[in-house]
Amino acid sequence: MSKQLIGLDCPGCGIQRSISLLLDGRLEDSFFMYPGLFPGMFLFLFLIFDWWANVKYGEHIKLWATIITIGTILTSFIAKMAIH
Repeated sequence: MSKQLIGLDCPGCGIQRSISLLLDGRLEDSFFMYPGLFPGMFLFLFLIFDWWANVKYGEHIKLWATIITIGTILTSFIAKMAIH
């Protein structure tokens, strides 16, 4: 929708196609479609795991996983904008 309104992809564009490629077993294609999916999945799964099992240094892991996820999403978004 953002591409139709302002002519630019949003930082989340490609995540659905990336999940579809991942479910088809095409890991490399999935990564190149949306690199933030993999650190985002780790963060999501760790949040669920940490909710049930109190992980030592869990807050540090969540912080760094969040930073890496956001950094990956923003870096790939900026690179995509620079290419187009």
